[in-house]
Amino acid sequence: MPAYYEEKTKTWYCKFYYQDYTGAKKQKKKRGFKLQRDAKEWERSFLEKQQGSPDMLFSDFVTLYLEEMSPRLKEFTVINKRYVINLKLIPTFGNLPLKEIKSQTVLKWQNSMMQYRDNKGKPYSQTYLNCMNRELSAIFNYAVKFYGLKENPCKKTGGMGKQRAKEMEFWTLEEFKKFIDAVKNPQAKMAFKILYWTGIRSGEMFALTADDIDFSTNTMKISKTMHRVNKRTLVTPPKTDNSNRYVQLSQSLADQFKEYIMMYYSMSGNDHLFPFTKFILYNERNKACAISGVKRIRIHDLRHSHVSLLIDMGYSSHIIAERIGDTVQMVDRTYGHLYPNRHKEMADMLNSLI
Repeated sequence: MPAYYEEKTKTWYCKFYYQDYTGAKKQKKKRGFKLQRDAKEWERSFLEKQQGSPDMLFSDFVTLYLEEMSPRLKEFTVINKRYVINLKLIPTFGNLPLKEIKSQTVLKWQNSMMQYRDNKGKPYSQTYLNCMNRELSAIFNYAVKFYGLKENPCKKTGGMGKQRAKEMEFWTLEEFKKFIDAVKNPQAKMAFKILYWTGIRSGEMFALTADDIDFSTNTMKISKTMHRVNKRTLVTPPKTDNSNRYVQLSQSLADQFKEYIMMYYSMSGNDHLFPFTKFILYNERNKACAISGVKRIRIHDLRHSHVSLLIDMGYSSHIIAERIGDTVQMVDRTYGHLYPNRHKEMADMLNSLI
């Protein structure tokens, strides 16, 4: 594995042959290394990635893993994966050969993540702990399935954290009315109304443009969602195929929305109708809750509040699923406990037939 010195640039380079995935022999050349060992290390890392050996360093395998998974995933998902991997996995596992990472190492890492506290004494959330562990386990599963790793060391250690957030909370109609009366910022007020009265996701709301609203039919087209990751704004297709939908607005909400748009925007173009960040909503929520005395809930809980309202009005899980862009199974699983227990009513009706 030789490296070569380039007198003109005073740097080292490596040049070698390798076999690509089709079996074709190709030459690779990489310049610009300040040290000879850096050139040799780059060649070693490149060849190991081509061979896909469990002898690879974890950091090298992760690069290969992301390269191969990226075409199959949404850009937002890849960015999130890369963020968690670089920040939480590479510092511990990066310099270890894949096959030498044992369950004991994973267990120590899990313990350190669960014991972590920031400068305010706050730990990682249960869902974030679960996310980190799932990313690590997914990498090992990929290595087992495609690159000859004997076993996933995460299997013996078990999981970490919880997949679902804390139990959902929601506002009753009376609570929402108290809350919305206390919101002073007109843009945030309209955003809260849209979230509560339609049940759309906050990312779907932030992606809305004037072209998505048809006031002749009072419908709102949901065909995209907005994410903000690492100071980047991404607009992507929505979460699932079911999420592509048209949401019917009540006449009252449509009138308020039209007035809002005419006040702040022209009715043409692709300008976003809510051109601010979620932190504005957090701040306005906190202030309005303090003024109104209404309990503080998450922004996503406005979606739960809408579903709770529809259930209370007697609508079926089928029509609710269509409205919020989810499946009937998900609605039943997530909100089934909110439906009234009608077994007594059923028995009484059967009794009347006897």
